[in-house]
Amino acid sequence: MTMTGIKKGKALSLPNLLTYGRLAAVPVVASLMFWPELHWVRWTALGVFAAAAITDFFDGYLARTMDQQSSLGRMLDPIADKLLVAACLLVLVATQSIKSWDIWAAIVILCREILVSGLREFLAELRVSVPVTRVAKYKTTLQLVALGFLIAGPAGEKVLPGTEMIGLVLLWTAALLTLYTGYDYLRSGLKHVDID
Repeated sequence: MTMTGIKKGKALSLPNLLTYGRLAAVPVVASLMFWPELHWVRWTALGVFAAAAITDFFDGYLARTMDQQSSLGRMLDPIADKLLVAACLLVLVATQSIKSWDIWAAIVILCREILVSGLREFLAELRVSVPVTRVAKYKTTLQLVALGFLIAGPAGEKVLPGTEMIGLVLLWTAALLTLYTGYDYLRSGLKHVDID
């Protein structure tokens, strides 16, 4: 097999296809969320979001078990995660599903994602890898569950009263974990920074 064939094969591997699907889901979920008054649209948004969130687990798992890990997958996977979370948070703020002081939870989460992305890029130039911690994985899971409740929003309230409040409480919990993991990554990264 030629080098081009190998690269193309890895680009179209099942784990990478799942990541592409998650990237494609971002504009779909965001668009559907702009109609909170149409409950079936919100349920559709939640369904697409849930499918995208589930692929976050399976693409990494399949890449490891099928020995199909690639540099493209390692680059796109965290980008897909961050885009999905950021897009949902922005639309939830725009539609006032998240408002007032709760916006600060969204700000903390977004700022941390930008900080860690910049830090990872800087450390990559130094050939230093920053492994994902167990707490960071819990944080990501909690963020996705919180967003699921908030996306369901008014539609969810009809089935489970308090859906939006549950989502906000989980969002604040995720924001606190976000602060902790962000500080942890920053502390680890600063060890490799020369301060003159």
